[in-house]
Amino acid sequence: MLSPSPHENVRGGNVFRDLSADDEEWQPTEIESLCMNCYQNGTTRMLLTKIPFFKEIIVSSFSCAHCSWSNTEIQSAGRIQDQGVCYTVRVKTKQDLNREVVKADCAITRIPELDFEIPPFTQKGSLSTIEGLLDRAVAGLEQDQPARRAAEPQVAEKIEEFIQKLKKLKDVEREFTLVIEDPSGNSFVENPLAPQKDEALTVTRFKRTAQQDEQLGIRPDVDQAEELAGNDLEAMRGEVLVFPTNCPECNAPASTNMKLVQIPHFKEVIIMATNCDSCGHRTNEVKSGGATEPLGTRITLHVTDASDMTRDVLKSETCSVLIPELEFELGMAALGGKFTTLEGLLQDIKDLTVSKNPFICGDSSSTDRVEKLKEFAEKIDKILAGEMKVHVVLDDAAGNSYMQNVYLSEDRTLRDKLIFLCAPECALI
Repeated sequence: MLSPSPHENVRGGNVFRDLSADDEEWQPTEIESLCMNCYQNGTTRMLLTKIPFFKEIIVSSFSCAHCSWSNTEIQSAGRIQDQGVCYTVRVKTKQDLNREVVKADCAITRIPELDFEIPPFTQKGSLSTIEGLLDRAVAGLEQDQPARRAAEPQVAEKIEEFIQKLKKLKDVEREFTLVIEDPSGNSFVENPLAPQKDEALTVTRFKRTAQQDEQLGIRPDVDQAEELAGNDLEAMRGEVLVFPTNCPECNAPASTNMKLVQIPHFKEVIIMATNCDSCGHRTNEVKSGGATEPLGTRITLHVTDASDMTRDVLKSETCSVLIPELEFELGMAALGGKFTTLEGLLQDIKDLTVSKNPFICGDSSSTDRVEKLKEFAEKIDKILAGEMKVHVVLDDAAGNSYMQNVYLSEDRTLRDKLIFLCAPECALI
Protein backbone atom coordinates (compact mmCIF):
# COMPACT_ATOMS: atom_id res chain seq x y z
CA MET A 1 0.00 0.00 0.00
CA LEU A 2 1.35 3.38 -0.97
CA SER A 3 1.88 5.94 1.79
CA PRO A 4 0.33 9.40 1.35
CA SER A 5 2.38 12.27 -0.03
CA PRO A 6 4.06 14.49 2.59
CA HIS A 7 1.84 17.34 1.36
CA GLU A 8 -1.37 15.29 1.75
CA ASN A 9 -3.19 14.14 4.86
CA VAL A 10 -4.70 10.72 5.38
CA ARG A 11 -8.03 11.87 3.92
CA GLY A 12 -6.41 12.84 0.66
CA GLY A 13 -6.59 16.59 1.18
CA ASN A 14 -3.76 19.03 0.79
CA VAL A 15 -2.02 19.80 4.09
CA PHE A 16 -1.06 23.32 2.93
CA ARG A 17 -4.43 25.05 2.48
CA ASP A 18 -5.52 28.64 2.02
CA LEU A 19 -6.48 30.54 5.16
CA SER A 20 -10.26 30.60 5.48
CA ALA A 21 -12.54 31.44 8.39
CA ASP A 22 -15.23 29.16 6.92
CA ASP A 23 -13.10 26.00 7.13
CA GLU A 24 -14.17 24.61 10.53
CA GLU A 25 -12.46 21.22 10.09
CA TRP A 26 -9.00 22.71 9.61
CA GLN A 27 -7.52 23.54 12.99
CA PRO A 28 -3.95 24.15 14.18
CA THR A 29 -2.03 21.13 15.41
CA GLU A 30 -1.21 21.27 19.13
CA ILE A 31 1.95 19.62 20.47
CA GLU A 32 3.12 19.48 24.08
CA SER A 33 6.71 20.76 24.22
CA LEU A 34 9.29 21.98 26.72
CA CYS A 35 9.44 25.65 27.68
CA MET A 36 13.02 26.90 27.36
CA ASN A 37 12.35 29.66 29.91
CA CYS A 38 11.07 27.73 32.95
CA TYR A 39 11.61 24.16 31.71
CA GLN A 40 7.99 23.23 32.30
CA ASN A 41 5.71 21.74 29.64
CA GLY A 42 4.02 24.23 27.34
CA THR A 43 1.98 24.04 24.12
CA THR A 44 3.12 24.58 20.54
CA ARG A 45 0.45 25.26 17.90
CA MET A 46 1.40 24.70 14.25
CA LEU A 47 -0.55 25.92 11.23
CA LEU A 48 0.34 24.88 7.67
CA THR A 49 -0.97 27.35 5.12
CA LYS A 50 -0.26 29.14 1.83
CA ILE A 51 0.07 32.88 1.21
CA PRO A 52 0.81 34.62 -2.11
CA PHE A 53 4.46 35.48 -2.88
CA PHE A 54 5.63 33.28 0.01
CA LYS A 55 4.41 29.84 -1.14
CA GLU A 56 3.72 27.34 1.64
CA ILE A 57 4.62 28.39 5.17
CA ILE A 58 4.54 26.85 8.64
CA VAL A 59 3.31 29.19 11.36
CA SER A 60 4.21 27.99 14.86
CA SER A 61 3.27 29.61 18.16
CA PHE A 62 4.47 28.49 21.60
CA SER A 63 2.92 29.53 24.91
CA CYS A 64 3.68 28.45 28.46
CA ALA A 65 0.92 28.54 31.10
CA HIS A 66 3.48 28.40 33.94
CA CYS A 67 5.66 31.45 33.18
CA SER A 68 3.54 33.13 30.43
CA TRP A 69 6.48 33.04 27.99
CA SER A 70 5.47 32.96 24.33
CA ASN A 71 7.21 32.79 20.97
CA THR A 72 6.11 32.80 17.32
CA GLU A 73 7.95 31.74 14.19
CA ILE A 74 7.37 31.48 10.45
CA GLN A 75 9.22 28.93 8.33
CA SER A 76 9.07 28.54 4.57
CA ALA A 77 7.85 25.12 3.51
CA GLY A 78 8.13 25.84 -0.22
CA ARG A 79 11.01 25.27 -2.54
CA ILE A 80 14.05 27.53 -2.81
CA GLN A 81 13.66 29.87 -5.79
CA ASP A 82 15.92 29.73 -8.84
CA GLN A 83 17.42 33.13 -8.04
CA GLY A 84 18.05 35.19 -4.93
CA VAL A 85 16.31 38.52 -4.38
CA CYS A 86 17.45 41.83 -2.90
CA TYR A 87 14.99 44.55 -1.79
CA THR A 88 16.27 48.10 -1.20
CA VAL A 89 13.82 50.51 0.44
CA ARG A 90 14.34 54.23 0.95
CA VAL A 91 12.38 55.05 4.13
CA LYS A 92 11.41 58.74 3.88
CA THR A 93 8.23 59.05 5.97
CA LYS A 94 6.60 57.29 8.91
CA GLN A 95 4.11 55.81 6.46
CA ASP A 96 6.96 53.80 4.95
CA LEU A 97 7.42 52.07 8.31
CA ASN A 98 4.06 50.34 7.74
CA ARG A 99 5.25 48.42 4.67
CA GLU A 100 4.55 44.69 5.01
CA VAL A 101 7.75 42.61 5.01
CA VAL A 102 8.19 38.85 4.71
CA LYS A 103 11.71 38.03 5.90
CA ALA A 104 13.09 34.50 5.60
CA ASP A 105 15.52 33.17 8.21
CA CYS A 106 18.34 33.03 5.62
CA ALA A 107 17.94 36.71 4.64
CA ILE A 108 20.51 39.40 5.45
CA THR A 109 19.17 42.72 6.76
CA ARG A 110 21.27 45.89 6.43
CA ILE A 111 20.99 49.58 7.30
CA PRO A 112 24.00 51.17 5.52
CA GLU A 113 23.68 54.54 7.28
CA LEU A 114 24.40 52.88 10.65
CA ASP A 115 26.77 50.20 9.32
CA PHE A 116 24.27 47.75 10.83
CA GLU A 117 23.80 44.19 9.57
CA ILE A 118 21.82 41.19 10.79
CA PRO A 119 23.59 38.06 9.46
CA PRO A 120 21.61 35.15 8.01
CA PHE A 121 20.21 32.40 10.26
CA THR A 122 20.52 34.61 13.38
CA GLN A 123 16.78 35.41 13.44
CA LYS A 124 13.76 33.28 12.70
CA GLY A 125 11.54 33.98 9.71
CA SER A 126 8.88 36.61 10.28
CA LEU A 127 5.90 38.36 8.71
CA SER A 128 6.03 41.93 9.98
CA THR A 129 6.54 45.57 8.98
CA ILE A 130 9.66 47.71 8.69
CA GLU A 131 8.87 49.13 12.12
CA GLY A 132 8.52 45.59 13.43
CA LEU A 133 11.97 44.68 12.07
CA LEU A 134 13.49 47.67 13.90
CA ASP A 135 11.72 46.75 17.15
CA ARG A 136 12.96 43.18 16.82
CA ALA A 137 16.55 44.35 16.31
CA VAL A 138 16.33 46.62 19.37
CA ALA A 139 14.89 43.81 21.49
CA GLY A 140 17.73 41.51 20.43
CA LEU A 141 20.39 44.03 21.40
CA GLU A 142 18.72 44.83 24.74
CA GLN A 143 18.38 41.18 25.70
CA ASP A 144 21.86 40.75 27.26
CA GLN A 145 22.44 44.35 28.34
CA PRO A 146 22.13 43.69 32.12
CA ALA A 147 24.88 41.07 31.96
CA ARG A 148 27.06 43.33 29.81
CA ARG A 149 26.74 46.25 32.25
CA ALA A 150 28.05 44.01 35.02
CA ALA A 151 30.87 42.39 33.04
CA GLU A 152 31.83 44.99 30.40
CA PRO A 153 30.38 48.44 31.17
CA GLN A 154 32.14 50.18 28.26
CA VAL A 155 30.78 47.70 25.71
CA ALA A 156 27.30 47.98 27.19
CA GLU A 157 27.46 51.79 26.95
CA LYS A 158 28.41 51.69 23.27
CA ILE A 159 25.62 49.20 22.54
CA GLU A 160 23.17 51.44 24.39
CA GLU A 161 24.20 54.38 22.18
CA PHE A 162 23.61 52.27 19.10
CA ILE A 163 20.21 51.14 20.42
CA GLN A 164 19.18 54.78 20.74
CA LYS A 165 20.21 55.37 17.10
CA LEU A 166 17.98 52.48 16.02
CA LYS A 167 15.06 53.84 18.02
CA LYS A 168 15.49 57.30 16.44
CA LEU A 169 15.06 55.71 13.00
CA LYS A 170 11.37 55.20 13.81
CA ASP A 171 10.95 58.98 14.06
CA VAL A 172 12.21 59.25 10.44
CA GLU A 173 13.91 62.57 11.10
CA ARG A 174 16.28 61.64 8.28
CA GLU A 175 15.63 59.14 5.53
CA PHE A 176 17.49 55.85 5.71
CA THR A 177 17.93 52.72 3.61
CA LEU A 178 16.78 49.21 4.48
CA VAL A 179 18.27 46.33 2.47
CA ILE A 180 16.94 42.76 2.64
CA GLU A 181 19.06 40.31 0.66
CA ASP A 182 17.66 36.77 0.52
CA PRO A 183 19.56 34.09 -1.43
CA SER A 184 16.55 31.74 -1.24
CA GLY A 185 14.30 34.27 -3.03
CA ASN A 186 11.47 33.75 -0.51
CA SER A 187 11.41 37.22 1.09
CA PHE A 188 9.08 40.01 0.03
CA VAL A 189 8.57 43.76 0.63
CA GLU A 190 5.25 45.46 -0.10
CA ASN A 191 4.80 48.06 -2.82
CA PRO A 192 2.05 50.35 -1.44
CA LEU A 193 1.74 52.14 -4.81
CA ALA A 194 0.92 48.99 -6.79
CA PRO A 195 0.29 48.68 -9.68
CA GLN A 196 2.43 51.80 -10.26
CA LYS A 197 6.18 51.67 -9.86
CA ASP A 198 7.50 52.50 -6.41
CA GLU A 199 10.46 54.85 -6.79
CA ALA A 200 11.53 54.19 -3.19
CA LEU A 201 11.68 50.40 -3.69
CA THR A 202 14.26 48.61 -5.84
CA VAL A 203 14.04 44.88 -6.49
CA THR A 204 16.96 43.00 -8.04
CA ARG A 205 17.46 39.30 -8.75
CA PHE A 206 20.84 37.63 -8.56
CA LYS A 207 22.44 34.27 -9.08
CA ARG A 208 23.57 32.55 -5.92
CA THR A 209 27.22 31.84 -5.27
CA ALA A 210 28.53 28.39 -4.39
CA GLN A 211 28.91 29.52 -0.77
CA GLN A 212 25.27 30.64 -0.60
CA ASP A 213 24.15 27.33 -2.12
CA GLU A 214 26.11 25.53 0.58
CA GLN A 215 24.48 27.66 3.32
CA LEU A 216 21.04 26.77 1.95
CA GLY A 217 21.92 23.09 1.83
CA ILE A 218 21.99 22.93 -1.97
CA ARG A 219 24.73 20.88 -3.58
CA PRO A 220 26.29 23.02 -6.33
CA ASP A 221 25.65 20.60 -9.19
CA VAL A 222 26.03 21.58 -12.83
CA ASP A 223 22.69 22.75 -14.14
CA GLN A 224 21.14 20.14 -16.39
CA ALA A 225 19.92 22.75 -18.85
CA GLU A 226 23.50 23.94 -19.35
CA GLU A 227 24.62 20.36 -20.01
CA LEU A 228 21.93 19.98 -22.64
CA ALA A 229 22.94 23.29 -24.22
CA GLY A 230 26.39 21.83 -24.84
CA ASN A 231 24.96 19.04 -27.02
CA ASP A 232 24.51 19.24 -30.76
CA LEU A 233 21.63 21.66 -31.43
CA GLU A 234 20.69 19.87 -34.63
CA ALA A 235 19.98 16.71 -32.66
CA MET A 236 17.77 18.65 -30.26
CA ARG A 237 15.54 20.20 -32.92
CA GLY A 238 12.23 18.36 -33.18
CA GLU A 239 12.92 16.36 -30.02
CA VAL A 240 11.19 16.92 -26.69
CA LEU A 241 13.57 16.34 -23.79
CA VAL A 242 12.17 15.22 -20.43
CA PHE A 243 13.93 15.48 -17.08
CA PRO A 244 12.60 14.92 -13.52
CA THR A 245 11.88 17.80 -11.13
CA ASN A 246 9.57 18.75 -8.25
CA CYS A 247 6.30 20.66 -8.49
CA PRO A 248 6.76 24.29 -7.30
CA GLU A 249 3.34 24.17 -5.60
CA CYS A 250 3.07 20.79 -3.80
CA ASN A 251 6.71 19.61 -4.16
CA ALA A 252 5.55 16.26 -5.53
CA PRO A 253 7.71 14.51 -8.20
CA ALA A 254 6.94 15.83 -11.68
CA SER A 255 8.47 16.00 -15.15
CA THR A 256 9.58 19.02 -17.17
CA ASN A 257 9.40 18.93 -20.96
CA MET A 258 11.92 21.01 -22.88
CA LYS A 259 12.16 21.77 -26.60
CA LEU A 260 14.27 24.03 -28.81
CA VAL A 261 12.06 26.24 -31.03
CA GLN A 262 13.04 28.61 -33.86
CA ILE A 263 11.03 31.87 -33.82
CA PRO A 264 10.69 33.30 -37.35
CA HIS A 265 12.76 36.45 -37.99
CA PHE A 266 14.27 36.17 -34.51
CA LYS A 267 16.32 33.43 -32.86
CA GLU A 268 16.11 30.07 -31.15
CA VAL A 269 14.53 29.78 -27.72
CA ILE A 270 14.12 26.93 -25.25
CA ILE A 271 10.55 26.35 -24.05
CA MET A 272 10.12 24.41 -20.79
CA ALA A 273 6.75 23.23 -19.45
CA THR A 274 5.96 21.43 -16.18
CA ASN A 275 2.69 19.64 -15.43
CA CYS A 276 2.03 18.13 -11.99
CA ASP A 277 -0.25 15.09 -11.88
CA SER A 278 -0.68 15.41 -8.10
CA CYS A 279 -2.15 18.91 -7.78
CA GLY A 280 -2.73 19.85 -11.44
CA HIS A 281 -0.39 22.85 -11.34
CA ARG A 282 0.99 23.91 -14.72
CA THR A 283 3.82 26.28 -15.47
CA ASN A 284 5.87 27.23 -18.52
CA GLU A 285 9.05 29.18 -18.97
CA VAL A 286 11.13 30.43 -21.88
CA LYS A 287 14.92 30.68 -21.99
CA SER A 288 16.96 32.27 -24.73
CA GLY A 289 18.82 29.72 -26.82
CA GLY A 290 21.39 32.24 -28.02
CA ALA A 291 24.00 34.50 -26.52
CA THR A 292 23.38 37.87 -24.87
CA GLU A 293 23.24 40.60 -27.52
CA PRO A 294 25.90 43.35 -27.44
CA LEU A 295 23.15 46.00 -27.24
CA GLY A 296 19.86 46.07 -25.40
CA THR A 297 16.54 46.19 -27.26
CA ARG A 298 13.53 48.46 -26.67
CA ILE A 299 10.34 47.53 -28.56
CA THR A 300 7.38 49.92 -28.57
CA LEU A 301 3.95 48.96 -29.92
CA HIS A 302 1.10 51.44 -30.32
CA VAL A 303 -2.01 49.39 -29.49
CA THR A 304 -4.93 50.74 -31.54
CA ASP A 305 -7.44 47.87 -31.78
CA ALA A 306 -8.20 44.39 -30.46
CA SER A 307 -6.36 42.67 -33.33
CA ASP A 308 -3.05 43.67 -31.74
CA MET A 309 -3.80 41.26 -28.89
CA THR A 310 -3.00 38.29 -31.13
CA ARG A 311 0.65 39.28 -31.69
CA ASP A 312 3.22 36.77 -30.50
CA VAL A 313 5.40 38.09 -27.68
CA LEU A 314 8.61 36.67 -26.26
CA LYS A 315 9.46 38.23 -22.90
CA SER A 316 12.78 37.14 -21.44
CA GLU A 317 13.69 37.20 -17.74
CA THR A 318 15.70 40.39 -18.27
CA CYS A 319 12.83 42.28 -19.89
CA SER A 320 10.81 45.09 -18.26
CA VAL A 321 7.28 45.94 -19.46
CA LEU A 322 6.07 49.56 -19.45
CA ILE A 323 2.67 51.10 -20.21
CA PRO A 324 3.28 54.89 -20.03
CA GLU A 325 -0.42 55.83 -20.23
CA LEU A 326 -1.11 53.84 -17.04
CA GLU A 327 2.15 54.94 -15.35
CA PHE A 328 2.87 51.23 -14.98
CA GLU A 329 6.22 49.43 -15.02
CA LEU A 330 6.80 45.71 -14.48
CA GLY A 331 10.36 44.93 -13.44
CA MET A 332 12.52 42.24 -14.96
CA ALA A 333 12.05 38.67 -13.67
CA ALA A 334 8.62 39.55 -12.24
CA LEU A 335 6.80 37.12 -14.57
CA GLY A 336 9.85 35.14 -15.67
CA GLY A 337 10.41 34.22 -19.29
CA LYS A 338 7.23 33.86 -21.36
CA PHE A 339 6.33 33.05 -24.96
CA THR A 340 2.71 34.08 -25.34
CA THR A 341 0.49 36.65 -27.07
CA LEU A 342 0.09 40.29 -26.10
CA GLU A 343 -3.32 39.38 -24.66
CA GLY A 344 -1.77 36.66 -22.52
CA LEU A 345 0.95 39.01 -21.29
CA LEU A 346 -1.55 41.71 -20.25
CA GLN A 347 -3.74 39.10 -18.56
CA ASP A 348 -0.74 37.82 -16.58
CA ILE A 349 0.06 41.40 -15.54
CA LYS A 350 -3.53 41.86 -14.35
CA ASP A 351 -3.46 38.60 -12.38
CA LEU A 352 -0.11 39.43 -10.77
CA THR A 353 -0.99 42.97 -9.66
CA VAL A 354 -4.66 42.42 -8.71
CA SER A 355 -5.84 38.81 -8.35
CA LYS A 356 -2.68 37.48 -6.66
CA ASN A 357 -1.89 40.59 -4.61
CA PRO A 358 -2.04 39.61 -0.90
CA PHE A 359 -2.31 43.19 0.33
CA ILE A 360 -5.77 43.99 -1.08
CA CYS A 361 -7.66 41.65 1.21
CA GLY A 362 -7.94 41.05 4.94
CA ASP A 363 -6.42 43.31 7.57
CA SER A 364 -3.68 44.54 5.22
CA SER A 365 -6.11 46.16 2.80
CA SER A 366 -7.08 49.80 2.55
CA THR A 367 -9.99 51.32 0.65
CA ASP A 368 -7.83 53.62 -1.48
CA ARG A 369 -5.48 50.80 -2.50
CA VAL A 370 -8.32 48.42 -3.40
CA GLU A 371 -10.06 51.07 -5.49
CA LYS A 372 -6.81 51.97 -7.24
CA LEU A 373 -6.14 48.33 -8.18
CA LYS A 374 -9.72 47.80 -9.33
CA GLU A 375 -9.42 50.87 -11.56
CA PHE A 376 -6.15 49.49 -12.95
CA ALA A 377 -7.85 46.14 -13.72
CA GLU A 378 -10.67 47.93 -15.55
CA LYS A 379 -8.15 49.81 -17.71
CA ILE A 380 -6.41 46.53 -18.60
CA ASP A 381 -9.79 45.08 -19.63
CA LYS A 382 -10.38 48.10 -21.87
CA ILE A 383 -6.99 47.57 -23.52
CA LEU A 384 -7.80 43.90 -24.10
CA ALA A 385 -11.12 44.87 -25.68
CA GLY A 386 -9.46 47.47 -27.93
CA GLU A 387 -11.31 50.36 -26.29
CA MET A 388 -8.20 52.12 -25.01
CA LYS A 389 -5.14 53.13 -27.06
CA VAL A 390 -1.85 52.75 -25.23
CA HIS A 391 1.82 52.06 -25.89
CA VAL A 392 3.32 48.76 -24.71
CA VAL A 393 7.10 48.91 -24.30
CA LEU A 394 9.41 45.90 -23.93
CA ASP A 395 12.77 47.06 -22.55
CA ASP A 396 15.30 44.22 -22.52
CA ALA A 397 18.89 44.90 -21.48
CA ALA A 398 20.00 41.52 -22.86
CA GLY A 399 18.29 41.99 -26.25
CA ASN A 400 16.50 38.62 -26.05
CA SER A 401 12.87 39.78 -26.25
CA TYR A 402 10.67 39.86 -29.36
CA MET A 403 7.27 41.06 -30.58
CA GLN A 404 5.71 39.80 -33.80
CA ASN A 405 5.49 42.10 -36.82
CA VAL A 406 2.25 40.91 -38.42
CA TYR A 407 2.96 42.83 -41.68
CA LEU A 408 6.49 41.57 -42.17
CA SER A 409 6.95 39.82 -45.51
CA GLU A 410 9.88 37.77 -46.68
CA ASP A 411 11.51 40.74 -48.41
CA ARG A 412 10.78 42.88 -45.31
CA THR A 413 9.41 45.76 -47.38
CA LEU A 414 6.24 46.36 -45.35
CA ARG A 415 6.35 48.47 -42.23
CA ASP A 416 4.50 48.00 -38.97
CA LYS A 417 3.60 50.30 -36.06
CA LEU A 418 6.38 48.65 -34.09
CA ILE A 419 9.46 50.67 -33.17
CA PHE A 420 12.67 48.72 -32.59
CA LEU A 421 15.51 50.52 -30.86
CA CYS A 422 18.91 49.05 -30.07
CA ALA A 423 20.00 51.28 -27.24
CA PRO A 424 23.63 51.48 -26.14
CA GLU A 425 22.51 52.59 -22.67
CA CYS A 426 20.74 49.23 -22.31
CA ALA A 427 23.89 47.24 -23.03
CA LEU A 428 24.99 44.80 -20.36
CA ILE A 429 28.39 45.42 -18.81
